Amino acid sequence: MTPAEFNAWFDHATTSLFRLETLQTYDTTGDAAFAAFRAGTPRPERSVRTSPWMRRIAVTTANGVDWSRVRIVTWPLTEYTRYELVGYVESQAVGDRTRLLSGPDGHGPDFWLRDGGTDHAEAIAMHYPPGGGLPRYEVVTDPERLAALHAIAVELSERATPLNEFLASNALVS
Repeated sequence: MTPAEFNAWFDHATTSLFRLETLQTYDTTGDAAFAAFRAGTPRPERSVRTSPWMRRIAVTTANGVDWSRVRIVTWPLTEYTRYELVGYVESQAVGDRTRLLSGPDGHGPDFWLRDGGTDHAEAIAMHYPPGGGLPRYEVVTDPERLAALHAIAVELSERATPLNEFLASNALVS
């Protein structure tokens, strides 16, 4: 799956998109926003005006697609996880609901689930190398595996803490 195919995959959602993130650190090579976070300087603007990804979330949410994610976190939080929390606030502003759950995860690879619980569901399992570099994408169409991923998504979403509640109770974003 090419990056263009991966990006286009989201445009076919009709009801929902769910993301499970399990790694505590992903590769940040060349990420200007992470470099700014690390340096304590302002991050580049990330909005529907400046980011095709943010625009996609906003447009599809306005068209009725529910975006949600669960982020597994371990303590103490990694620098990357603290950085991600800032991005989640931005994404939430355009419709991506984020929930956090203390790990370890034990739920297999990261994945995206499109239209979970429907007869046209599909998933992308993301197999990361050590260090969280670029993943190998595996398209999942097997109904049994999709049902299992949907069950994981529902169960973790029910157990996880909403982003705003997590931030208020932990005061971790600087």
